[in-house]
Amino acid sequence: MSTKWSFLLLLAVVLALTGRTQSFKPLFASENSISHRSITIRAVLRKTAEVCQDIAAAEGRDFGLTIDDGLTIERVHQECSSSSDISSSRLSSFLFHAFIADMYLSNAHVDLNFPLSAEHHFDDEGFQGGRDIITLGVSAVKSNVKMENFIIGRLNLGALLHTLQDFYSHSNWVELGNTAPYNVLITPNQPLENLAGTDIPTCRNCDEEICDDNILPNVLEDRLLTSGYFNLFFSEKPDGKCSHGGTADRTSRKDPMGGINKDDIESSHGSLHNQAANLAVTATMELLEDIRLAGGDKNFLRLMGLSQSSVLCYVIDTTGSMADDIEEAKRVAFEIIDRRRGTTREPPGYILVPFNDPAVGPVLVTTDADTFKERINELTAFGGGDNPEMSLSGLQLALITAPPSSEIFVFTDAPAKDAHLKSTITALIESMKSVVTFLLTDVLSSRRKRRRQGEMSRVRRVVSQADAQLYRDLARASGGQTIEVSKLDLALATSVIEDSSDSATVTIFQEVSSEPENFLFTIDSSLRNIIISITGNSALTFNLTSSTGVSQNSSESSGPLASLSLAGNLRRLRLNNNSETGLWEISIDSDDPYSVKVTGQSPLNFIYNLVEAHEGLHADFFLKQGRPLSGGNATILVTVTGTDIVNLTEVTLYDNSGPTDVNGTLQSSGATDFLVTFNEIPAGDFVVRLKGGDSNSSSRSTSSRFQRQASTRIMTSNISVVAQVNTTNIEPGSTIFIPFTVTITTGGVTNENATGTFTVRATNDRSFNFSSPGSVTIEADSGGKANDTVSLTVPESAPSGTDVTLTIEAENAAATEINFVVLRFSVAAKVTDVTGPVCQVVRTFGNCSFNSARCDSSQWVFVVEVTDRVDGTGIDSITVREGNGTLNTSIMVGEGGEEITEAFYQASCCADRVELSVVDNVGNVAICVGQVTDVLPPVCQEVSRATNCPSSSSLCDSFQWEFVVNVTDDINGVGIDNITIHEGNGTLNTTTVVGPSGENTIVASFRASCCANRVELSAVDKAGNEVICVGQARESTTVAPVTTANVTNEETNTGGQMFSTSHCLWITVVSFPLWR
Repeated sequence: MSTKWSFLLLLAVVLALTGRTQSFKPLFASENSISHRSITIRAVLRKTAEVCQDIAAAEGRDFGLTIDDGLTIERVHQECSSSSDISSSRLSSFLFHAFIADMYLSNAHVDLNFPLSAEHHFDDEGFQGGRDIITLGVSAVKSNVKMENFIIGRLNLGALLHTLQDFYSHSNWVELGNTAPYNVLITPNQPLENLAGTDIPTCRNCDEEICDDNILPNVLEDRLLTSGYFNLFFSEKPDGKCSHGGTADRTSRKDPMGGINKDDIESSHGSLHNQAANLAVTATMELLEDIRLAGGDKNFLRLMGLSQSSVLCYVIDTTGSMADDIEEAKRVAFEIIDRRRGTTREPPGYILVPFNDPAVGPVLVTTDADTFKERINELTAFGGGDNPEMSLSGLQLALITAPPSSEIFVFTDAPAKDAHLKSTITALIESMKSVVTFLLTDVLSSRRKRRRQGEMSRVRRVVSQADAQLYRDLARASGGQTIEVSKLDLALATSVIEDSSDSATVTIFQEVSSEPENFLFTIDSSLRNIIISITGNSALTFNLTSSTGVSQNSSESSGPLASLSLAGNLRRLRLNNNSETGLWEISIDSDDPYSVKVTGQSPLNFIYNLVEAHEGLHADFFLKQGRPLSGGNATILVTVTGTDIVNLTEVTLYDNSGPTDVNGTLQSSGATDFLVTFNEIPAGDFVVRLKGGDSNSSSRSTSSRFQRQASTRIMTSNISVVAQVNTTNIEPGSTIFIPFTVTITTGGVTNENATGTFTVRATNDRSFNFSSPGSVTIEADSGGKANDTVSLTVPESAPSGTDVTLTIEAENAAATEINFVVLRFSVAAKVTDVTGPVCQVVRTFGNCSFNSARCDSSQWVFVVEVTDRVDGTGIDSITVREGNGTLNTSIMVGEGGEEITEAFYQASCCADRVELSVVDNVGNVAICVGQVTDVLPPVCQEVSRATNCPSSSSLCDSFQWEFVVNVTDDINGVGIDNITIHEGNGTLNTTTVVGPSGENTIVASFRASCCANRVELSAVDKAGNEVICVGQARESTTVAPVTTANVTNEETNTGGQMFSTSHCLWITVVSFPLWR
């Protein structure tokens, strides 16, 4: 065994033997303590609610939630989904729950992947390293969002949040008395200051059992930042330094003994646990706000998973015979887009994967419905060589590109040329939990059209039963269907796309069989639009019986219970709207393979994730890689969605091949969360079934019972495949190495005496260069395990934000057992630009009245110049973050060659404040703030102009003239700041007097030689508004003072006022930019 693998084995043993956690608990905290999961959920809900509140305010809608820690996923989802069309669909929080779970499970996995990394947990005073992890993670998430790769974006976000949150538990930030987050952690252009040096003692011994005052007084007085040292193996640490603490930390047994962590209420500084957790929530919200500003509100909500509908995902064969199929796919897509546009049911995204032979793709991923329409409209049926096509390659791209739990529709009339990908596709289906439905046309009797040199030829095309069975197997594994129909009748079958493309669609019951059977299922009061889909040959018959005993058979197209439609092998029953609740029965009579699926629309659903317990350093449950082990125990984390409280009575794993029912033991972990443990799962493939409600009722028609079934099947294996991942981000041009272990198990535990050779298949969806062994061999005396490594190289040209999915499979020699791991990585360039753009306010001007009742009739303007410095990455976007006006931008080049973007914002005076969000090309954000307060300039009133200037210019030096003005800034103004000579050569004196209305008046007296017979006085108020008062000498004349009655004002085209005598002109210049 190599030294590396020996060390990993030793590490695993030590981790298994250690006790208490060394961070906030990942998923499930002890009583009265707070876990990473809770911190993440609280922050996500509060920030999501804030975004929805801002959107509602901008749209003039009310927002009915108080944003605090009492928010629930259901309440936030309900309020954020509020709109005028809410009654037309059933709200479902399924996707919101699922995507939040992706984040907190990724967060928890940091403890499993990096248990001893000081930087990942802010241990050992590793502040720079910890911040570097956060900086890289934030940059990666922003790039993912920009590329609309939200799946890997959530995983990256969850992971970096773990490190950020640990800072508040592991450092002395709370002990220093801070009540706000240390935002320097998420602003990398700011220095980390006041760090305790390596030679500065920070702690003293704990006083017996009490350990809440062991930080040295001078550290607290000088506000030095420190964190605890941690080591599993050795007690050594720098002299006088604090330890993390806990039974696993050997450094805490050396002076100074004890620790300072606040991981739970029983930790060394457990009395400060809640304060640390609350600060971690606030810090998480600040980081989420930064990501929101960089990506915009719409993309932020997509990252959080706030959606009422699944993406619309098509995989389409474009060979010559598919012209009719393509037209039908277009028709259905256009109907869905046009019907749902602007509603809560509008798909959040659109994915199109065309395939042919040998071409697959390119993949279209867009949030723009019109772009999807254009691209699908461009599809044409052409070419095609031999009969099979690359259908599974197209499906593979769709499974990786689409969000988890998507509905994917595959249109083809050909067998799969790439059938060898079946196990990879199955692994992706199980990992992504997506549902795949195949629409196969003219199976076994198709005739193919091909264009060759401008001519059409007809070649007989045959999809054998074995070919079709491949599609049926994949559909069954995913919970989808295989609908076999003629091209003429395809339009009758595509209704399944409309039925399935709403996130409120739930599976009540689904089964596949090849013998006559009676099936029971429960209809509850929350269900609407209930549909029973049956696929099978033409000889199949059925009988449906309601909870009250009413029946309808397969010969009745419109009966007392449902309306029946036929399309190829599909029988589709839509239950009548007044369907009774309770226990129903459907009897199927067929000796050939068939499927039956009962769906409806309801907010009540559930998500589940396979997890496994880990003892030791981070004792908790973590997301499990691959399939559960045959004969072993398995645990799933179940969350019931659509309700804030539920009575869950039964969770089972069901395999109809036995049939086998494995009942789970339920452990409540919250109002709607349950850990469900299954003991000694037999070999097979299972679906998760869930029941709840009033279990004491004996009535068959009770409406308080409900039943749901997961779509994706869970297969077991006696092979284990585990990969060691030490990064999720890969730099362009670099190579990473992923060690993996293949293990033979018996009864769910390693069979140390087993031997064997296993085929290894590694694939990645980006076709990046990689290396992988073709097989691994478990030798005698190897402990039942074999180790090897897969490498993956990212090309230099790969843009940041790109995701890549790596699948590693191991299959036994008999090809009867297989297991896998599916790993996602993100391409992330090294972070070099960490400084935000620079805003320079040019001017603010308007003609706003101080009478708020007249604000609608006036406008104001805010002009700002934005740069990203000469060495920056450039400005990506400028958007209105707060305000209700119009924004226009233009590009110019500065004197130093830098690119300058001028933003010109104009709004009604009723909306007197604006915040512009400026984002550079790597996601750094600056906020430019403008506000109209005092935009009116000062007022000049000429008092006197005395002159005895001669008519002869040769004598002008011997004579003088005087110009006197009163300058005021109105009773509502901010006051005069200064009066200066703008043009002229004389002396200026000013005095201040108080006017009759209490306003300050500046009397400006200018005296000059008659040779300098003109003056311009600049009067500027404290808001930067300026007026120019103009005076000019006259020949041998004494001018009487100008009184108020002699002055008239008129509106100018810039919104200000100017004397009609043309002696005054005003300019508005603001030189005080507002920053935040």
